[in-house]
Amino acid sequence: MRLVIGSALVVRAASKLWIDPPLSVTIVAVLSLAAGILLIAGLWTPVVGSLVALIEVWKMIMLPGDKWVWLLLGTAGAALAMLGPGLWSIDARLFGWKRIETPPRKTNSNSR
Repeated sequence: MRLVIGSALVVRAASKLWIDPPLSVTIVAVLSLAAGILLIAGLWTPVVGSLVALIEVWKMIMLPGDKWVWLLLGTAGAALAMLGPGLWSIDARLFGWKRIETPPRKTNSNSR
């Protein structure tokens, strides 16, 4: 999921930067490009996912264009922020991949 969203952000931001956009679009495109690269690498995934969600919401409100794609990218960014980094990410290598296990169920010896 990180790779797909990160790749979509990089491709869309690079295509915006290829033409000479105004400063407001350039700043958003550079932020999206940096966020896409960090998502692909798996670095700071919760922070970058939140940033992607905020950027895409801002684009939906302020810019004309394809709002459905921005809604999809924003929703996926929020989901990545909640899910966190995967096993194959830099975050997992640096900080360890944490797994939360539930305690085993206690059986009641009196019930049949």
